[in-house]
Amino acid sequence: MFSNTFNTEAGSAPTLRGLWLSHHHAGQLDRCAVLGGRHVCRRCLLLWPLTFAALGLAMAGLRWPRSADDLLLVVLPLPAVAEFVLEHGGRWRYRPGRQLAVTVPLAAALGVGFDRYLHRPGDTLWWSVVAVYGAVCAGAAVLGNRRTAGAR
Repeated sequence: MFSNTFNTEAGSAPTLRGLWLSHHHAGQLDRCAVLGGRHVCRRCLLLWPLTFAALGLAMAGLRWPRSADDLLLVVLPLPAVAEFVLEHGGRWRYRPGRQLAVTVPLAAALGVGFDRYLHRPGDTLWWSVVAVYGAVCAGAAVLGNRRTAGAR
């Protein structure tokens, strides 16, 4: 009945019913692991459990010194942001090992950042990092999608 993981019936538009915990389209399924026959984003599969583990540790007081937050919350996500931008800009090919390596420090920063947010929702360091890196990654994703759409 369905011709691929996107549940596309012959001649109809694809739907995303075949994806689970993934935001990748058919051309990006190499970025996913398959669990129980469902595609799961490989970055998210590592990022979110590690982030919540780091959050739990930070909430328990097991974290780097707070005086290092200004440096570490900016520096630790930087490799993941650079990897995302360079991959979406067509400069780097996707490599799962590299993606996983840059995801670990990102998760540590996210966990501690979430702890800061929970204690002070208006935390300017946290929101500055989120805004800047979020805008950079969103811009890279939009430009990358335009680049690949133009190549088709």
